[in-house]
Amino acid sequence: MSTYALTDSWTMTRRELAHWARQPVRVVVGLVFPVMLLVMFGYLVGGGRGVRGEYVDYLVPGMLALTMAFGLEATMIAVTRDLDKGVIDRFRSMPMANGAVLVGRSAADMLQSALSLAVMIAAGHAIGWRTHGGVAGLLVAVGLLLLFRFAMLWIGIHLAMVAGKPEMVQAVQILVWPVGFLSNAFATPDSMPGWLGTAVAWNPLSHTATAVRDLLGAPGGEPGHVWAAVVWPLALLTVFFPLAVRRFARLSR
Repeated sequence: MSTYALTDSWTMTRRELAHWARQPVRVVVGLVFPVMLLVMFGYLVGGGRGVRGEYVDYLVPGMLALTMAFGLEATMIAVTRDLDKGVIDRFRSMPMANGAVLVGRSAADMLQSALSLAVMIAAGHAIGWRTHGGVAGLLVAVGLLLLFRFAMLWIGIHLAMVAGKPEMVQAVQILVWPVGFLSNAFATPDSMPGWLGTAVAWNPLSHTATAVRDLLGAPGGEPGHVWAAVVWPLALLTVFFPLAVRRFARLSR
């Protein structure tokens, strides 16, 4: 990416960050909601079918992965709102690198995702979760989680441009829920019916959660899943990143 494109992308990133100051409630809700899920499943709902060891040690890495799959609607609504109001058309009429608007939006989302991970890790420690993989393992785990988020984000951006209208986003983002809950975030695939366990085991989110558990020394971690936690997001990016940029380039044609 040229310096020109990077400059334009950073300008669009600062635009999105400026929205945070005007919409603090949305930012706070986005950070608090995953913590509420963690507390709910950790203390109220329970679970852990098939888990050997402390359930909280199994649950927190799964919730970290789940958090990276959820919350896409904020970005999707922002994209569709700009489309609906003609903001993107005005940007495209300027001497700006193609796709800088989308890159800026994704960069702002990634910053919030990193902040969300920090909040979730702190919440996990508050309820008794501890990592056993050292600092290096934690850093690699965070990298895998953010890579998964980046892939999910570009799927969301593409679907947002397909939807076109903010009111259509809710219908489209419902597709995220099967990805999130048909995973091993809360229970092991071995404890599920055969067909369901197979589907759960193939879920990209499950691969990321399993790899993170392995890196953090948590129950449910299995060696060899790190490669899958890298390959799956890269494969999704290979498909949806160019699709999103191409659709953006054709919006006003």
